[in-house]
Amino acid sequence: MRVITGTARGRKLRELPGLDTRPTTDRVKESIFNIIQFDIEGRKILDLYGGSGQLSIEALSRGAAEATLVELNPAAVKIIRENVEVCGFGDKTRIVASDAMAFLAGCREKYDVVFLDPPYEGPLMDRSLTNIAAIDIVTKNGIIVCETALDKKLPELPAPYEKGREYHYGKIKVTVYRRKA
Repeated sequence: MRVITGTARGRKLRELPGLDTRPTTDRVKESIFNIIQFDIEGRKILDLYGGSGQLSIEALSRGAAEATLVELNPAAVKIIRENVEVCGFGDKTRIVASDAMAFLAGCREKYDVVFLDPPYEGPLMDRSLTNIAAIDIVTKNGIIVCETALDKKLPELPAPYEKGREYHYGKIKVTVYRRKA
């Protein structure tokens, strides 16, 4: 797993061994960043299920201003810290060792881009989307990028949030929501 482009291009990233986390494949990651390429530079990122930190690191490498990564698993938090440091983004990141729902409940900030890539099984994606819309933590014209299993049906969100296109990559689906101004 490597950073695809930008200031940290080519840097090798560590990932958690075993099957506890499912890193985004390079093909899907590259596709995500092709979709949102004009929504990254100078923006504030929230990576709600940080995993290895690769999505936020890729965004920072491409010019994002800062990133907040939320991750509950202590081993994954350690990997995120190592990956952030090896890429030189320690001063642009905040790593929060917390449950995603607890983080959202106390969140008082707004973000331009939110990455959601929780475990495919279970209710975390729907709960995350519902809470994000209710708390309204996405800036005007901000986006939410969701990675799910291909067969996962995602909910419509109340205005000003609008469900956009879905992109299919084998057994993986990427769905983009936008918050209208």
